[in-house]
Amino acid sequence: MKVFLKTEDEIELMRKANQLVGSTLAELAKHIKPGVTTFQLDKVADEFIRDHGAIPTFKDYPNPFGSPFPASICTSVNEVVVHGVPDKKTILKEGDIISIDCGTLLNGYNGDSCYTFCVGEVTDEVKKLLTVTEQALYLGIDNAVAGNHLGDIGHAVQTYCESNGYGVVRELTGHGIGRAMHEEPKVPNYGVRGNGILLKEGMCLAIEPMITMGDRHIGLMPDRWTIRTLDQKPAAHFEHTIVVRKGKAEILSTFEGIGLQ
Repeated sequence: MKVFLKTEDEIELMRKANQLVGSTLAELAKHIKPGVTTFQLDKVADEFIRDHGAIPTFKDYPNPFGSPFPASICTSVNEVVVHGVPDKKTILKEGDIISIDCGTLLNGYNGDSCYTFCVGEVTDEVKKLLTVTEQALYLGIDNAVAGNHLGDIGHAVQTYCESNGYGVVRELTGHGIGRAMHEEPKVPNYGVRGNGILLKEGMCLAIEPMITMGDRHIGLMPDRWTIRTLDQKPAAHFEHTIVVRKGKAEILSTFEGIGLQ
């Protein structure tokens, strides 16, 4: 396993790519409301990313099990955990949640982030799932410091989410990121403290808890992209790209402006 440590110049380029992802998510927040299709959201994201001089990384991303990804963002509604494919048939309605995962390639480096949005008013039960998942993301980031181990990140996410009664998806993980969207190492959302590779300053990681309200088990749909919970209960997904530092990780992506939806 080869893990690339990034120079400060590379980190600065990654920051710009990730800030654009954050700006794209903030732009999408303005459009998320009942009656909007996921296809419309994808069109907004694609135009916004390209207008800012970048390429949407997810567009035509290869799939070892089927066709390349046909859109510029992943739109995962309610029980869809990840990799939901935007289309004209999926119309957002009051009380839904939608996770939007977005990636950009700018000046040779990648940005990657995800946020789970509420569509209108959602139940208190669903609000708690989103709150806990987002808090788990930051707990994982708190452990992504030089001298810790990869298992410290997953352990923090797992113990917090499971203590709240939620399922932690095992089959999907975060990842290293840089010139490629997906680099080593894989970053699981479960683990044992002190296990896994040693974290070193300059590692860039996408940390992304994928948490289910019910059972953690998931299934792949016939389109060979969409992944849903088997019990059809909702799932939440939050993601930041970070750089490992001494003492405290640096978050390169941003949720700033998203809360103004």
